[in-house]
Amino acid sequence: MTAGPVRPEPAGGRGRHPLSRRPPATPRGHRDAPLTTIDLAREAIVLAGAGAAILLQVAHRPVGAGVARHSDFAADPLKRLRHTLQYVYATVLPEASGARETVASRVRGAHRTVIGTDEDDRPYSAADPQAQLWVAATLYHAAEEARWRIWGLLDDARAEEVYRDYAALGTLLGMPGDLWPEDRARFARYWSAAVGNLEVTEESRAICRDLFAARALPWWLRHLMPLVRFTAAGMLPVTVRTGLGLDWDGADSLREDRLWRVLRVVYPRLPRSLRELPSRVVVRTLS
Repeated sequence: MTAGPVRPEPAGGRGRHPLSRRPPATPRGHRDAPLTTIDLAREAIVLAGAGAAILLQVAHRPVGAGVARHSDFAADPLKRLRHTLQYVYATVLPEASGARETVASRVRGAHRTVIGTDEDDRPYSAADPQAQLWVAATLYHAAEEARWRIWGLLDDARAEEVYRDYAALGTLLGMPGDLWPEDRARFARYWSAAVGNLEVTEESRAICRDLFAARALPWWLRHLMPLVRFTAAGMLPVTVRTGLGLDWDGADSLREDRLWRVLRVVYPRLPRSLRELPSRVVVRTLS
C-alpha cells in the first residue's frame, strides 16, 4: 500500500489537468528521496509550500486577525518566514535540537500578547489550541504537497510516521497532544471540515496582497514573487484561492503541471548539499 498527501479536495480545482489528479510514481534511481520527517525538513523544495501555508493560516479568521494586528508581516515578510523555519528546524532537526526550548520559549512569549478581538468584535488568541492545531496542520499539508509532487507516494507506514511527527509543531507550543488527529484518515476529515469553515476576510486579502507585492524585499526577491504567487495559488483549495482573489484557470493548471514535471526530473538530481543549503543556513542562525 502507498500513500500520498491528504487530498479532500484537489488543490488546483476546476480546470486542473487530469495528470495532476494521478499521484506520480516514486522516481526510480533516487535512493536519497526523503523517507522521514527529518529528511523532508532538510529539503529546500519544502519551501515551495511556504506561500500556501501562510495563506491558509491567514484564511483562518482568528489566525488572520492575529497576524494583521500583531505582526510586522508586510514590513518584513522574510522575518516571519525565517522565524517559522527556525521553529520548524529547531523542533524537527537533531542538529538544531539544542536551540529547541529557546526558540519555543521565544515563540510562546511572542504569542502571549497576540490576543484581542477582530473587526467584528470576535475574539482571537494565539494560545487557542484550535488555532495552534490549524497552523501545524497547514505546515504538514504544505510540506506534503511539495514532497508528493517531487517524489510521489510513500508507503502507508512511512506516511503515517511522518504525519505523527508533525504533531510536535503544535504540542511544543502548548497544543494538547490528543487534539492532533490520530491518523491520516482522521486528519483528512479534519482538514476537509476546517477548509470548509475558513472565512477569508478583507484583512486576509490585504495580507495576501502585501505578501506578493513584496515592497520591503530586495529587488532580486521581488522578481521571484510571481513564481511564489503562482506556486502558492496552485496548492490552495479552490474556495481559499477564490476568496483571496487569486486568479486561476485551466491554462494555469497546465502551466503548473509543466512546472512540477520539470522539477520532478531536475530537483532530485541536484546535489544534496544544494538541496539542504537553506536548512543549513537557517540552522546556523540558531547557534
